[in-house]
Amino acid sequence: MSKQLNRVVIRFAGDSGDGMQLTGDRFTAEAASLGNDIATLPNFPAEIRAPQGTLPGVSSFQLHFADFDIVTPGDTPDVLVAMNPAALKANLKDLPKGTVVIVDTHDFTPRNLKKIGLATSPLTDGTLSAFTVHELDLTDLAQRAVEGFGLTRKDASRTKNMFALGLLSWMYSRPTDGTERFLAEKFAKKPDIRDANIAAFRAGYAYGETTEAFAVQTVVNPAPMPPGRYRQVSGNLATAYGLMAGASKAGLQLFLGSYPITPASDILHELSKRKDVGVMTFQAEDEIAGVAAALGASFGGALGVTTTSGPGMALKSETISLAIMTELPLVVVDVQRAGPSTGMPTKTEQADLLQALHGRHGEAPLPVLAARSSSDCFDTALEACRIAVTYRTPVIMLSDGYLANGAEPWRIPNLDAIPPIAPGFATELADGDPHFLPYRRDEETLARAWAVPGTPGLEHRIGGIEKDALTGNVSYDPDNHERMVRTRAAKVAGIVRDVPDLEVDDPSGEAKLLVLGWGSTYGPITAATRLIRKTGRKVATAHLRHLNPLPANLADVLRSHEHVVVPEMNLGQLAQVLRAQFLVDVESYSRVRGLPLSIAELEEHLTATIDRLEGAVDAKEEAR
Repeated sequence: MSKQLNRVVIRFAGDSGDGMQLTGDRFTAEAASLGNDIATLPNFPAEIRAPQGTLPGVSSFQLHFADFDIVTPGDTPDVLVAMNPAALKANLKDLPKGTVVIVDTHDFTPRNLKKIGLATSPLTDGTLSAFTVHELDLTDLAQRAVEGFGLTRKDASRTKNMFALGLLSWMYSRPTDGTERFLAEKFAKKPDIRDANIAAFRAGYAYGETTEAFAVQTVVNPAPMPPGRYRQVSGNLATAYGLMAGASKAGLQLFLGSYPITPASDILHELSKRKDVGVMTFQAEDEIAGVAAALGASFGGALGVTTTSGPGMALKSETISLAIMTELPLVVVDVQRAGPSTGMPTKTEQADLLQALHGRHGEAPLPVLAARSSSDCFDTALEACRIAVTYRTPVIMLSDGYLANGAEPWRIPNLDAIPPIAPGFATELADGDPHFLPYRRDEETLARAWAVPGTPGLEHRIGGIEKDALTGNVSYDPDNHERMVRTRAAKVAGIVRDVPDLEVDDPSGEAKLLVLGWGSTYGPITAATRLIRKTGRKVATAHLRHLNPLPANLADVLRSHEHVVVPEMNLGQLAQVLRAQFLVDVESYSRVRGLPLSIAELEEHLTATIDRLEGAVDAKEEAR
């Protein structure tokens, strides 16, 4: 028997050693191969080796797959697979009534319950009465499935994630060939482990097929998508590809100087594999060395890039200021995480905006961009490269932990259709100049001349002390300093000519409420406003990629709506900027929980706001 659904949200949860990320990733890959739209939310422990079976050690992976266009991994799961008591307790608060809960009962012992502060078992004390619960000893079932492979009891128990994956693959009509090929390749050098995992996976599938507890198989059809070639991509992977594309289009070598930091490290990992396309990576001893090496590479005629998260941004600030003074291209990718200090390194946040805009000494403006989705990280990284090279400036690209680790389908672009980026190197003296003038500027972009060291006749000095407006020599002249400060600011402000006007999505054309977002709030804002429009209410949305300079028409957009709400994963940083710059009393909607914004909570708030606005209008009409 089968039933058809439009969408399903599944969360796999267990100990950090239970393979939940692998399990979720494999289910995601099969959903993508069937043509479903997908969005994922991996959730990692912050501790490297949290004690087994404890709440800090819980790892989870949430997948939303559907037969229509989706933009978030979902607020709450329809199905929870909990591999131990800690995983169950950690996720109970997120479960709506009726959630299907599949529990591995193997570790529900008094000792393990005591570890998480429980005196009684939730399997027997009525805690799970509101849910559809399937109690299975997944560990024992997996161990029995692999008895013939000579594994130790511990290694045999580790196949329980594949048993669970097989069961869920049957429940949701997923194919098995792809996972079996993956396991064969992953464990090719360990035949006993390979064969045991495949056997456990097949046993889980057969269990779902034969047991009466899972009599109904669910089908989620493919989602309609524009024709093209697609692949599953995370935000960090898309960022790496965007950086490579940007360097290629500029005809420059890509140099990454970086220090590993959660959640940005995967960009370094990916680019370190790409020597085949000329990428050079340098894993530095610290954040300062990483950005300094990247800036040195730009001085040498390459495209220097550095990747980090919030704490690393603080350490890089002096060198970023040096890049502003020397006016060299540099791309700084900040994959934001919850702070301050170490904060919650595996959780997401949007609280680095003010640091990106203002976190340097002196008058040191630079362009700031933010990606709105995992796949959009490609386009945003490419745009950051274009601006950095064209305008000879450091550019900060903001991503966050949610985008970095989450995945979605990505339509692979036609690289030939991407316009080239002209680095415009100086190769000879300008007519009439007795010697090279490194700060002679392009009249339109105000970008200074960029000469590769060693170019005959173009010798010049460069450094962090204020420059003469033409020669680049050290200058302490007050008038020259003011001229240079204003020129650097005008150069960044002038980038607005390349910033598209902000587009407003308002199907009715009559919405009084505008919801303005930036970064990864795009998904929750889009999902919430779709639900609101289904009720007949009118709401407009707009989303910013360019945060400095802001789009030229932003002031008109803000003033053309009666009320503006700005949802953010911080305490209202963009709202503060908009109030200061445009004198518009925007409303801040802020959450700082280390999680993406809740669609349900945002929908409730926006609905109440619209009803209040409409009620005020009705009252005015009655008064007339």
